[in-house]
Amino acid sequence: MKGLDILKAIQFNVSIPQYVFSKALGSLIPSIYIGRLSCTRYRPDEEWVKVKVKYGGICGSDLNLIFLHDSPATSPFASFPFTIGHEVVGVIDEVGQRVSGIQRGERVIVDPILSCMARGFHEPCPACQRGDLSLCERMASGHISPGLLIGACRDTGGSWSPYLVAHQSQIFKVPAKVSDRNAIMTDPFATALHAIMRDPPRESDTVLVIGAGVIGICVVAALRALGYSNRIIALAKHPFQMKMARQYGASEIFQLTSGSDCYEQLAQLLGAKVLTPLFGKPVIQGGADITYECVGRDRSIDDALRFTKSGGKVKLLGVASFPRGVDWTPIWLNELQIQGSFAVSTEKFGEKRPRTYALALDLMSSGKIDLAPLVTHQFPLDQYRQGIATASGKGKSKAMKVVFEL
Repeated sequence: MKGLDILKAIQFNVSIPQYVFSKALGSLIPSIYIGRLSCTRYRPDEEWVKVKVKYGGICGSDLNLIFLHDSPATSPFASFPFTIGHEVVGVIDEVGQRVSGIQRGERVIVDPILSCMARGFHEPCPACQRGDLSLCERMASGHISPGLLIGACRDTGGSWSPYLVAHQSQIFKVPAKVSDRNAIMTDPFATALHAIMRDPPRESDTVLVIGAGVIGICVVAALRALGYSNRIIALAKHPFQMKMARQYGASEIFQLTSGSDCYEQLAQLLGAKVLTPLFGKPVIQGGADITYECVGRDRSIDDALRFTKSGGKVKLLGVASFPRGVDWTPIWLNELQIQGSFAVSTEKFGEKRPRTYALALDLMSSGKIDLAPLVTHQFPLDQYRQGIATASGKGKSKAMKVVFEL
């Protein structure tokens, strides 16, 4: 495949005749081990495609990476140097000889998860067999370098560049009714869908969404697009975020400020009681049935635990590394159910089991959601410093989703 040099690979495959031949003669003639009849071969991977990038999104996880907030626990699942960026809308530029159903020139998005199929394992691990692709047990194995996803693997490229490559199983065609600006929001929207659909709220549940950045707004939007009529209280930091939360269906919006009055007011909104400890933050008795934490900072995690009622659920979507100043007491005192949520997977939707990206695109195509208004800023790639500064300085820039346009 001309142009896909990063897919050229040295592969090892075993057949009985090759093994016996190499074993028998290799000690006498060492070149046998790497000859034409050996188990080791060079060939391009024919199940991959090359994508010409149109938009590459800046995700909160990208900012954590750049500002060195990532935990070293994720470093075994990356290979350096890698090209940043896993949110992408693009056009198919080249296809491998064994790729089917994908044509050059088609507009696509890419599910960035590099699970068993992308890594060349024809017998999937237990997680992939269940459809839990984001929990794949082989993220550091296979015929490509370690990497949880595109944008963290040196062999695939990333969306902060003109081109990247992806396995055919990662490709989703963008329906004609879905604009590029809506499609670039598929990844955060699908991330929200995944967190919701793993353990959906009950009809009577009060839902608290902490954070009204892109992920928080996508959680509100996903709940409404899926048809949930729950009371949704969204915590926002900035007025422009409050406006977006209201636009996408939050029942009530609470502007988060500093001071004990903030706790009193939010508790009142949730119908909870405020108790005063000997020292420290107020103790909240009662609160939300289910809380989606979408920030990943010390205070937001602490608030999520504090404002969730006894027996309630806390979903952690925000990317956090070393939270300090978090009081973990409510977890055992209130028997909270804590669940992390990473990326996307396969969901149960009625009688079907669609991939999260496919479900997201279907909801967009059917007109149930249009997230294009969340794309507030775009920059050419050579203005990456300005783009990063805009994305990281939301209070000043009033940015929601910032993208690179290539």
